[in-house]
Amino acid sequence: MWAQDLTVSAPGKVILHGEHAVVLGKVALAVALDLRTFLRLRPSAEGRVSVSLPGVGFGRSWDTPDLQALRGRIAADFDESKSPSVEQLDALREFAGITAGASAPESLATLAFLYMCLAISAKYGDVPSMDILVCSELPMGAGLGSSAAYAVCLAAALLMVCGAISCPLQEGEPTARWTEEELTLINSWAFRGEQVIHGNPSGVDNAVGTWGGALRYQAGKITPLKRVPTLRILLTNTKVPRSTKVLVAGVKEKILKFPAIMNPVLDSIGAISQECQNVLEAMPENPSPEHYPVLEDPLGWGVCTCPSPAAVTAWSLTSPRPQRVSLSGTGCP
Repeated sequence: MWAQDLTVSAPGKVILHGEHAVVLGKVALAVALDLRTFLRLRPSAEGRVSVSLPGVGFGRSWDTPDLQALRGRIAADFDESKSPSVEQLDALREFAGITAGASAPESLATLAFLYMCLAISAKYGDVPSMDILVCSELPMGAGLGSSAAYAVCLAAALLMVCGAISCPLQEGEPTARWTEEELTLINSWAFRGEQVIHGNPSGVDNAVGTWGGALRYQAGKITPLKRVPTLRILLTNTKVPRSTKVLVAGVKEKILKFPAIMNPVLDSIGAISQECQNVLEAMPENPSPEHYPVLEDPLGWGVCTCPSPAAVTAWSLTSPRPQRVSLSGTGCP
């Protein structure tokens, strides 16, 4: 049992190339933003687990015996290698009083927390009494990975309090990060949280939230991009929220209706991502104005026409920090 407040944080993301096609196994290039979600973890002696997200006006608490009883009824298939089942999610909705099909942020945040709390504790041991406060610098529904950052923070915090991973903070150190093995476990559980929220995510958002930096992602394989230039990209938030789940479903519908048209488009998106990776990795040793038109993506499938309602602002490829844990004060940073 930890004895002091801790804060877990994870960055948001933007997909430079490969948006939507990554869900269908194509290459995507994604980078972390220097905008983060923070989760403060505070021990509690009240026999309750509470979660508060003041940014969406949401707060819930549950008695730990009630959570344990619910876990006993639906815990048979909990595992980080298995997707949440329809039966499990239906039971969680009934327990939380959430109607079927509810898509409000507070409903999805509740379902993700309950699923991850029960699934992780079923495998690694009971979750102790605690208060969780989540604050974020990321706008919701803007395509910047806010739900993934939330899921990464939840996974890290719950795995830590259940004893599945260590608390990496050493005395006198304000921040720390987990080992590669522990980050892999955090990422796998965060992906399950993303599935609760989005249904069929690619996994790229939670990977960036876990490891930070710039990476190539394809069908679950994560490759860090270690030689990339410092670039500034303009990101504009339209403040028109979108549902990733709905957008992904729309793309899938088009592929099913028009496969002869859409499959070559997806192949082109993957080829663009690969070419831009080559350019990014070549730029530090051989900077040339000829590289920029390639990165601007004349086919219109890069950052400039990202189908999310937000794109990038005054941001550097080399600046984002990875998922981490730190000592906390009385509130989120």
